[in-house]
Amino acid sequence: MTEEAPKTEPGRARALFSTADFRLLRAALTSHARQTDDREELAKINALHHRLGNYVSDSE
Repeated sequence: MTEEAPKTEPGRARALFSTADFRLLRAALTSHARQTDDREELAKINALHHRLGNYVSDSE
């Protein structure tokens, strides 16, 4: 017979970013989007900006 390691539950997950971090990231993306002329990069920036907006609204 083999001994099994005791089963432990994972700890509580903690947020990686705060609400303020999302606002800062969105502001940085907005600034970068204004500086780029690359349409493909701009499309990626806009998509990320939109996804970040799903986590925090501009009015908060």
